[in-house]
Amino acid sequence: MSRTSTRSSQAAPQDAQNSESVLSHGLKQRHLSMIALGGVIGAGLFVGSGVGIAAAGPAIVLLFAGTGALVMLIMRMLGEMSAARPSTGSFSVHAEEELGSWAGATSGWMYWLMLCAGVAAEATAAGTIMHSWVPFVPAYGWVAVFMVFFCASNLTAVKNFGEFEFWFSAVKVTAIVAFLVLGVLGILGVFGDAPGTQHLTGHGGFFPTGAAGLAAGLLTTISGFAGLETVTIAAAESDNPSRNVARAVRTAVWRIAVFYIGSMAVVVTLVPWNNPKVATDGPYVTVLDRFGIPAAGTIMQIVVLVALLSAMNANIYGSSRMAYSLVNRGQGPRLLAKVTRGVPAAAVVASCLFGFAAVIAGIIWPTTVFAWLLNIAGCSVLVVWSIVCLTQLKMRRRLERETPDLLLVRMWGFPYLTWLALAAILGVFAVMAGSSDGRQQLLGTAVVASALAGAGHLKQRRDRRATAEA
Repeated sequence: MSRTSTRSSQAAPQDAQNSESVLSHGLKQRHLSMIALGGVIGAGLFVGSGVGIAAAGPAIVLLFAGTGALVMLIMRMLGEMSAARPSTGSFSVHAEEELGSWAGATSGWMYWLMLCAGVAAEATAAGTIMHSWVPFVPAYGWVAVFMVFFCASNLTAVKNFGEFEFWFSAVKVTAIVAFLVLGVLGILGVFGDAPGTQHLTGHGGFFPTGAAGLAAGLLTTISGFAGLETVTIAAAESDNPSRNVARAVRTAVWRIAVFYIGSMAVVVTLVPWNNPKVATDGPYVTVLDRFGIPAAGTIMQIVVLVALLSAMNANIYGSSRMAYSLVNRGQGPRLLAKVTRGVPAAAVVASCLFGFAAVIAGIIWPTTVFAWLLNIAGCSVLVVWSIVCLTQLKMRRRLERETPDLLLVRMWGFPYLTWLALAAILGVFAVMAGSSDGRQQLLGTAVVASALAGAGHLKQRRDRRATAEA
């Protein structure tokens, strides 16, 4: 690409950042820290992680440690780029600036799809819980209530969203910390005999299901960390974007790593990995039952409900901001660019409507349309992370050359750890290709990503032609 075409390809995202300045800046540092937790700590940790334990056994701890290390590298890259150039579109804007419109469109819309699919899955699970408590209201009725409520809350000032997410996430964090404290006491023998290493080395050993189990568990751990990137999107609406995103990235990653890795270590130490309740009731409930805590199932249902609603709230926010940024860069229908009182109202409504449509699809076509959507969404984060790596490699060199003072956060071991992260992602793709389910996910994701990249490439060519004719 020539120097002229490079500059022209960077103009659109920069213009978009100017238009994004009409959004309000009501988020504080404490909001950002909790938003980072809210988008990623959902039912996947409290319930879904049981599926990973059942697949990989005690080795799930190593999988979460490895995945957590990869996520730390990705978030460090995002922190470097977002602290240097904060934007509501975050990595999508940076990708468009550095790689071209195809990269911005692909990463942005795939992330939007992932978040909207997450909204649907979370709303469905929350509706199921509420229906079990209030059976005369159907589950889809509760889904509608949650959708309307969180759509309305996201249509108000962004600081209200921040407060909702702060307190939702505070409940989750308190529950996890309490669980970890109880777990450590249980390991020490306070609630009966100390388990020692019997559950870690017994029941088939530390790697009871071999390579196949590790591969199956890997996909669970990857999806468990998806959503953490939302904090770099939210930073643009904070009172000091560069400083706040740098702080949030530094603290959020290690907290989440401790929560995930610590929780899994406690579970597989205290209860047998092949206990059927771990997968059906969830690992947290199984451990609390072991301690003889009354109403453990009900307690965890309440925590899971809060976790679902928190993740749903954060995902509506993240998806609406990403859509708003994309359409302001000419990557979508302009009607989604409408802003009301500092909030991208049209993008919020569109994201909620897509999420609700996905819920309906889950009711009517649970094993076809909805399953396909979830498969694409589950693989989307890997595509996004790949583009983040490529973007950071190019953006870092440009920042060092042109504006080194903007490097408030620096990627560790650049460029070697960036290349290592990219190689790890490609390795996950290779693992997925080794199973029939994984190949289906890869095929569907490849089709969607190719269509988005093709549309972005056509826009890039039109922009070049318009610049040349001007």
